[in-house]
Amino acid sequence: MSVGGEAPVTLMVQTRIRDGQEDAFGRWQSRTSAAVATQPGFLEQSVMPPNPPAQPDWVILQRFSSQSDAVAWLHSERRQDLLAEAEGLLAGLDDVHLVPDGAGGALPAPAAAVIATKVKPGQEAAFRRWEQRIAAAQARAPGFQGYRFQPPVPGVQEDWLAILRFDSERSLQGWMDSPERQALLAESAALTEEFHARVVRTGFEPWFASGGAGRPVPPAWKQNMVVIALLYPVVFLFGIAVQTPILMQYEGLPFWLALFIGNVASVLLLSRLVPWTGRLLGWWLTPGGQADWRRDVAGAGLMLGIYVTCLLVFSQI
Repeated sequence: MSVGGEAPVTLMVQTRIRDGQEDAFGRWQSRTSAAVATQPGFLEQSVMPPNPPAQPDWVILQRFSSQSDAVAWLHSERRQDLLAEAEGLLAGLDDVHLVPDGAGGALPAPAAAVIATKVKPGQEAAFRRWEQRIAAAQARAPGFQGYRFQPPVPGVQEDWLAILRFDSERSLQGWMDSPERQALLAESAALTEEFHARVVRTGFEPWFASGGAGRPVPPAWKQNMVVIALLYPVVFLFGIAVQTPILMQYEGLPFWLALFIGNVASVLLLSRLVPWTGRLLGWWLTPGGQADWRRDVAGAGLMLGIYVTCLLVFSQI
């Protein structure tokens, strides 16, 4: 249970790395992950590497059991020391946002945009009325999945935050470039000092059920373990049953073409298998509530057991 009845929150950090500093940043991020794991109230973390050109930033999601725990980490001496170490690695300042859990507009999503706006003093009420109008407009946009609007959090973020979720990058970009949105943005110019938007593109999340309100999409490491557990047998079995005997030997296709066809077939199969498997593993992937290391270990052990079983069985074929 959260301390004092506070709801869990997600600390979202978007940062851009200087060219050539990717490896150094990866080592720094590993140290940061180890540090935040010891912070009181920390629940879990997801790290999304850049995916240019749509997403040039690193996106780090750190989930805490309460806002006070997240703010304590933000202001902690350990985090300040880590930020000082990373000063030469970053291109510009981080975007740091605090997002309460449990609403449909929270990250992650197949495609999302994080829009931070600085409102002119005294225009807050007018900006809220304008926000209601653009929220109604974007809800009608093709592919729209959810929206979160977050006022400033004193001492954490001074901007008004909007998070848009869409079913694909194409749908998201369609709304971002739409004449209706451009007209609404022009109307808001008198109310705002500046705003900027950053796109967030996730990995396998579209294949995994979100688990409903208040239950986050599974961490990336769990998603990766499930995908590997399914990908290996699918690729192996397709190879020995279809790719080699039919596509290459019977049809005479070259290896490079047969492999491409096999990859397409594997992805199509996984798009069906992963959601089904995700529902079976909901107790581990999206359990809700407090983090439980024993449950995490049990699920990871199950995945490792599947890996070993596949290796042993397939080695005899």
